[in-house]
Amino acid sequence: MRWDNLFEDLEGQLEHELSAEELDIRAEEERLRLSRLLLRDRLFAVHESHPDEAVTLTLADGLVLRVRPRTFGRDWFSADLVDESARAGQGIVPIAAIGSLALEKSQVAPSLGATLEQAITGSLAARLSLAFVLRDLCRRRAALDLRTPTGVVHGTIDRVGRDHLDLAEHATGEPRRDAAVTRVRIIPLAQVLLVRP
Repeated sequence: MRWDNLFEDLEGQLEHELSAEELDIRAEEERLRLSRLLLRDRLFAVHESHPDEAVTLTLADGLVLRVRPRTFGRDWFSADLVDESARAGQGIVPIAAIGSLALEKSQVAPSLGATLEQAITGSLAARLSLAFVLRDLCRRRAALDLRTPTGVVHGTIDRVGRDHLDLAEHATGEPRRDAAVTRVRIIPLAQVLLVRP
């Protein structure tokens, strides 16, 4: 037996073991990174890589929408609604209202990219909650359609509490006046699926 061959063989085995260990460490780091991804992160990453493409999502009540996300908040996003089965326009979708997100094959890999927190560091919108946005709509006295699991109601938000809102229901196209209000509906924020101004 030659010593040179023995040392070369040992060196080759050691390099192979180190390479395998490094691959295992990289794979574990990637699994850990993926375990930290939020649905909001993935949706934002798709938006960043394909900003003009729509994504298909199903709300918790089964409504299927094609949306083109625009602005991301802490627990919501605004989007252009491009689905032919619903009236076009814009809307606000709480992240918790998403029942599922259907991605095209070309959107899956980008969705696993950088997290939203890394991408929009310093963005004020990313720190705003859904309640904050609803309070702003309340302040503006904007008439809107609010989708919940029990249906769509139209009205003006009168006030927003910590976990609920008061919606003064009135006919579409009428301004919010006491005489026009048919009733006030108290809706838990967790039940809001879609807000359409």
